[in-house]
Amino acid sequence: MVNFNIDSKAKNTYDAIVIGSGASGGWAAKELTERGLKTLVLERGRPVKHITDYPTASKAPWEFQHLGTLPLEKKKGISETSFLREETIHWALPDEEQPIVQEKPFRWIRGYHEGGKSLLWARQTQRWSDLDFEGPQRDGFAVDWPIRYKDIAPWYDHVEKFIGVSGFKDGLPNLPDSIVQKGFDLSCVENHFKQSVESNYKNRNVIGARCAHLSDPQEIHTQQGRSRCLSQRMCVRGCVYGGYFSSNSSTLPWAMKTGKLTVKTHSVVHSIIYDESKKKAIGVNIIDAHSKEMIAYYAKIIFLNASTINSNAILMNSKSSRFTQGLGNDNGLLGTHIAWHNYRGSASASFDGLKEFKTEGGSPTYAYMPRFRNLYEQETNFLRGYAVGVGGGRGEYSSKDGIGDELRNNLLSRKLGDWHLSTWMMGETVPVKENHIRLHESLKDKYGIPQIVFSCEWKENDDKMVEDFKTQMGEMFERAGFKNISVRDSHNPPGADIHEMGGVRMGKDANTSLLNEWNQLHACKNVFVTDGACMPSVGTQNPTLTFMALTARAANFAVDELNRKNL
Repeated sequence: MVNFNIDSKAKNTYDAIVIGSGASGGWAAKELTERGLKTLVLERGRPVKHITDYPTASKAPWEFQHLGTLPLEKKKGISETSFLREETIHWALPDEEQPIVQEKPFRWIRGYHEGGKSLLWARQTQRWSDLDFEGPQRDGFAVDWPIRYKDIAPWYDHVEKFIGVSGFKDGLPNLPDSIVQKGFDLSCVENHFKQSVESNYKNRNVIGARCAHLSDPQEIHTQQGRSRCLSQRMCVRGCVYGGYFSSNSSTLPWAMKTGKLTVKTHSVVHSIIYDESKKKAIGVNIIDAHSKEMIAYYAKIIFLNASTINSNAILMNSKSSRFTQGLGNDNGLLGTHIAWHNYRGSASASFDGLKEFKTEGGSPTYAYMPRFRNLYEQETNFLRGYAVGVGGGRGEYSSKDGIGDELRNNLLSRKLGDWHLSTWMMGETVPVKENHIRLHESLKDKYGIPQIVFSCEWKENDDKMVEDFKTQMGEMFERAGFKNISVRDSHNPPGADIHEMGGVRMGKDANTSLLNEWNQLHACKNVFVTDGACMPSVGTQNPTLTFMALTARAANFAVDELNRKNL
């Protein structure tokens, strides 16, 4: 039996373990395997192989039994509404898979399958600038970032070259230029809005939003087996062309080609194993989703990329005599200062002009207005600021009047309507300690893991930011000659727009943060957290590009430290 145990442990031992197979987990796998490490990726959901496992990709509406609408019986037991259509129901998570406790309302959108939310994201890739990295230092909320733009800039380059980013060179100090392929042109109504905004306001720009879509594939993308984006705009179903970046089309198969990667799906991570004699983590306990058996895997370094909330929860559940409050949680801050993006504000309007143009086809991206509030001085009654997404088009309509032949003829007589423009805010919430998650003391899920308690809410700063967006957006529409202007506050609960961050934040001081500048736990140096959990603040840009750059940076540092025998 002793020999059996030794053999079993050897079989389950790797150089590195990566928890999570999404955007950041895929990058950890790629970098670690390229550097020669035998790497295990643990994914709690089912396998999804590129091309073969996208069941609704490119399907026309009439190919669905109910033209996309999901019958009521198939919606039972699923609270999350994002994927409740025939095209996307295969991504939905049944409530019984991981029940949560909402002490305060919170919408938690998850991607429990191989590739994670890299198959579901909006693919927006705007860089951060020092305006973002220095935000907490300027206004005193949260802790100062331990890095600046110069530290991550080479890793932005590294990631962008590999994933492929379309866009333009905009020359804006608050939104550093990326390495881009040809951008997707704005529509005529988006261009009209751009010209009005830039002529009427200082420090306000409307640009083509950069996105992880291939408009001009390079050799590195051909080697990945990916081809040009065809602008089908059905990306959330999965792209058989690999036109946009996902772990499934890019980093995971790239890592697999090294011969160093093993992916184990249906592996629900229970905890990280800490060895008190060695004073470091030595492995990961998982629950097999089918057999419910506890299995241990071992490695020299561990990358935690389970997505923000689960990365926090896994550390909380990783308790030992040394870490009674959770792995690395000496200061009691684990799970606190959770923040997210504020999408509550939206606006729309129509434009009675440009009738000589009509819309044919579409773009996988949209126009984008980088943050313009509180850029260089505190000018409003709220901290930080918001970016604005801008999307426009011209639809067709037909009269539904009449009956019989008259109705049929009216329906067939389609007319072009006015041009319209929609905008939505992406505001920066300021992390505060009260906004937190924790593990329930008694309630557990079907795997025997404590349920997560959400205790997060909007603050006065967020409300003021939404009101400012509504005021500014109405004014910008009016100056641009739009009509039928509508500005709204959805009052959606936190989390509705996926970008939750924080809880395991980076920092310079172990008393006020959990990770150092290399994303290592201060108190357990061979554990790295490089997904959204590591963020001290949330900026206004879509965050995934920054997660990937931080991951590539940390993974290469980890291998160097391993080679120096420092881990």
